[in-house]
Amino acid sequence: MSLFRNARFEISIAKTGDLPPSDSPEIAFAGRSNAGKSSAINTLAGHTRLAYVSKTPGRTQLINFFRLNCGAVLVDLPGYGYAKVPEAVRRQWVALLEGYLTRRENLVGLVLIMDSRHPLTPLDWQMIEWFAPSGRPIHVLLTKSDKLSRNEAASTLARVRRELARFGAQVSVQLFSSLKKQGAEEAERKVSEWLGLDGPAAVEAASGQK
Repeated sequence: MSLFRNARFEISIAKTGDLPPSDSPEIAFAGRSNAGKSSAINTLAGHTRLAYVSKTPGRTQLINFFRLNCGAVLVDLPGYGYAKVPEAVRRQWVALLEGYLTRRENLVGLVLIMDSRHPLTPLDWQMIEWFAPSGRPIHVLLTKSDKLSRNEAASTLARVRRELARFGAQVSVQLFSSLKKQGAEEAERKVSEWLGLDGPAAVEAASGQK
């Protein structure tokens, strides 16, 4: 069984003071608005509307928690970088993101979503700089790779890996396409490693431990 299949919504929160008890390992998903984060989560979960997909960037303003069968939690963070929101709202998002990423003790890794056509924006770097000092792993999904030619996709992947090489094994990078359903198995393997689940059999076993 897929690690992300049958994920169940648990709670949404708007401020760090409302975070639920940190009693399970959490995997956070973050990304610039309109980078394809919700589509990536839905693809991994095999669910068309687990995470809300909007054509209006910046719609997600809450931290959303989804329980996985293995007991871990998928955490969908607000999209960042959308300019057409009030400054007060933007400040609230920044405080929410930074507070969660830097202080959540049971957060085991960050899946960082970047549009493969526009990777490593200044705000993407800010996210990396917030999280990297924790020493926890970061896995970058270069989404919408179907919009690039094969050569363009390979070149983008190589360039992003070079630019992130200074972080060593802490940061990994892959191509991903929600439209073509490509890259889901690779992403799932990486997150399974973070959770100590070494393969499909281990995921299957953990899924039965509710």
